[in-house]
Amino acid sequence: MTAGARRGPYICGIDAAMDVVSGKWKSLILWELASYGARRFGELKRGLPGVSEKMLIQHLREMEEDGLVDREVYRQVPPRVEYSLTEHGRSLNEALGPLGEWGTARSARLAAEEAAVSA
Repeated sequence: MTAGARRGPYICGIDAAMDVVSGKWKSLILWELASYGARRFGELKRGLPGVSEKMLIQHLREMEEDGLVDREVYRQVPPRVEYSLTEHGRSLNEALGPLGEWGTARSARLAAEEAAVSA
């Protein structure tokens, strides 16, 4: 684990889960890899507009340490590295599905409220 990372004791299951997905980009990396399969670093960066190279590297390393992402290095010239979800990462992504549905419903509700105020 990275320096300062927690490994418990946790107060509850949400605490343990949030410890793994904390950070703006981790859930989006999970979504990107679940949606498109194995991706090279540049493909991930293009698929996540706004993420800095430093932050993407940091999150990928943390996710690899947490067993969510597999990093495969192909010995060729130029070197090729691909990232994919592990079984643990796929199960976390499935668990985040209902949260994504909640977020979609919230976005729709806020847009409807804004439209009502504008009318």
